[in-house]
Amino acid sequence: MLPFVEYPAQGTHRASVIWLHGLGDSGDGFLPIAPELRLPAELGVRFIFPHAPEQPVTVNNGMVMRSWYDIKSFDLDKRADEAGVRDSAKLVEALIDAELAAGIPPERIILAGFSQGGVMALHVAPRFKARMGGVLALSCYMCAPDKLAQEARQTDLNVFMAHGSLDPVVPMMAGRQAFETLQAQGYEVSWQDYPMQHQVCQEELEAIRTWLLARLT
Repeated sequence: MLPFVEYPAQGTHRASVIWLHGLGDSGDGFLPIAPELRLPAELGVRFIFPHAPEQPVTVNNGMVMRSWYDIKSFDLDKRADEAGVRDSAKLVEALIDAELAAGIPPERIILAGFSQGGVMALHVAPRFKARMGGVLALSCYMCAPDKLAQEARQTDLNVFMAHGSLDPVVPMMAGRQAFETLQAQGYEVSWQDYPMQHQVCQEELEAIRTWLLARLT
């Protein structure tokens, strides 16, 4: 099981958000977001922030850091190492299975991610054995979009996508391509962009809060 930090449910545990961080970060990086979202205690939302495995990252001169997969090239069509994505997907699925085993129904489990973590969320949720409550995909792109149609087990997912229009790390075009792929395949997907770089802003957090309330209330 992946190590993680958590923000426990403020009441009886009734729902879970599993939030995946970006390259070189850790679960601690997004932990402060949980209380900022101000979700009502009666929703009983537990936030889980796992730490990605440590591994060498090619584009960072082989430096070992927390990473869901290797990045061998900055070219968008080669950026996500598919084998690494699939290996980490098994680890993320184990976290979801643990929440299911704790009695949380799949429709009350949200998979969220920023940057690399968003790539993982977009990969895992459509291929998971049960339909989850939704996906938050922030400032990210898609791994192997050409394989989604044949591999997806859930196509009625609700997906919230957001991106910075000034993002120099993951160009907004890459996020839009993922959005258009999902839209073309019938997913219930929404798009938001903000005048920011590779980050999360307060206006985005308010939109996320509204979306989570709609999904979990």
